[in-house]
Amino acid sequence: MGCACSPRVGGPPLGQAFAEYGRIDKTLPLLSILDPIDDTYRRKLNKQLTVQESRHRLACKICHGSGGQIRKAYREGQEDQLAALGLVVNAVALWSSKYLSAAVEQLRVQGIPVEDEDAARPSPLGHAHLNVQGRYSISSSTPAQGLRQLGEMPDLPDGGVDEEGV
Repeated sequence: MGCACSPRVGGPPLGQAFAEYGRIDKTLPLLSILDPIDDTYRRKLNKQLTVQESRHRLACKICHGSGGQIRKAYREGQEDQLAALGLVVNAVALWSSKYLSAAVEQLRVQGIPVEDEDAARPSPLGHAHLNVQGRYSISSSTPAQGLRQLGEMPDLPDGGVDEEGV
């Protein structure tokens, strides 16, 4: 073990300088979060965290099999499961985005004023309307003819209702 004043402790001086510079680079955003005068960075960070948490909640709702756990023992299998989950989450977000836009458009057609900034607020990551444990009717034999009418429910294969009575 060397002397405390030895230049070898902590590595070469240039390496030590780079390490300290990296600490400064990491410290500045942390200080921006704590700044009581200008809270714009904290607000942006909170907004991004909220979006990520919403996406995580949606993924948890979709990944209900096996208690929401990734159970593959090998890395490639886990990556496949996560990639499939990401694909489904993105598909749900796209579907929700299209229908949110259609709902805003329908409100405007009906003469109900909708401000642009209000129309930008709804998140496609909401999931209260999703039924992830019911029956699914997916037919690839007929191409999609656009969006369903808002409020219209799809026909189930046997003409019945799903487990939630819808």
